[in-house]
Amino acid sequence: MEDNNERIENILAIILINLLKGTSLEEKAKQLNIAGFTNVEIANFLGTSSAVIATVLYRRRSSKKKK
Repeated sequence: MEDNNERIENILAIILINLLKGTSLEEKAKQLNIAGFTNVEIANFLGTSSAVIATVLYRRRSSKKKK
């Protein structure tokens, strides 16, 4: 059952990424983060490292606080 849930989550993430075609890595990472995925999962979906995702999300949060 757990494998089935993971498969469903992966399918939903792929659908979300496809809906966000043409948007920035930052926007994709933000939306996947809002959907509850971890930095490691987001990095795997987007083909980058979790450190890059952590940095992108941190900068996004920091810029919101300044405004």
